[in-house]
Amino acid sequence: MNTSDLTLFVRTADSGNITRAATKLGISPASASAALKRLEKQLETTLFVRSTRQLRLTAEGEGFLLYCRNALDTLDEGIASLSAMKGKVAGEIRFAVSSDLGRNIVLPWLDETLEQHPELSLNLSLSDTLSDFYLDRVDLALRYGEPEDSNLVAFHIATVDRVAFASPHYLARYGTPVHPDQLQKHNCLLYRIGNRTYNSWVFSQRGERIKVQVGGNRESNDADIVRRWAVSGHGIAYKSSLDISTELREGRVIKLFPDFETPPLNVWLICPGRKQITPATLLLRELLREKCAQVLADI
Repeated sequence: MNTSDLTLFVRTADSGNITRAATKLGISPASASAALKRLEKQLETTLFVRSTRQLRLTAEGEGFLLYCRNALDTLDEGIASLSAMKGKVAGEIRFAVSSDLGRNIVLPWLDETLEQHPELSLNLSLSDTLSDFYLDRVDLALRYGEPEDSNLVAFHIATVDRVAFASPHYLARYGTPVHPDQLQKHNCLLYRIGNRTYNSWVFSQRGERIKVQVGGNRESNDADIVRRWAVSGHGIAYKSSLDISTELREGRVIKLFPDFETPPLNVWLICPGRKQITPATLLLRELLREKCAQVLADI
């Protein structure tokens, strides 16, 4: 079955007009009409009801359209994957990343990628708020937490731990808590998104779940600021181990409660649909998976 005929079928169904679909594909209306009739003959099914005034899908055509779209999307993804493996990466990546992860971890990886692929360009947005792919003109977003919208395409990048941590300076001055309950006696640095302040920190030990309400004299809607406060000795923070991997590795912060577990966080690369699965997207997916694995193995 000719894939160009399937593409024509989808375009005709979308536009409701053979002439418009033919024009978009650069063929004559007569050729388009003949191609649709050829497709119907192959399928032994009438896909469209035709009249002098309108063209509409039959019930069989509506059912086939869904499968046709999925097949063409899968084919596009496969072609993009082959192109990526051949190193043919070009175009613009409109990429949104959370503030701390973007500035301190991902940015050097993106710089390296652009140097290796000079035909690639980057439009980077750093924000802790969830991106609206259409209003914000974003093609890809790197985020903690699985997306709630099932229409989005999400690639799993890594699973990371949450970490309660503080600088050696803070711990030398105020003491090192040995149990999460003792956090209530410390200055905890709080992170806020919208109207929600994350002041309930969760730990577990031998199956027992411990939820601690914490407080402190500093709060920010920017996760990077919270990390900087902690590194500077202003209090204890609770963040992804990936975000503070450099500081942990260099000893600029110390992980607290090593005998306790924390709820894991999943990192996802998200795009609004399969059309955004380009060679650049697949390249970025593999880069992020590889780099994150290396970082987490070192801490």
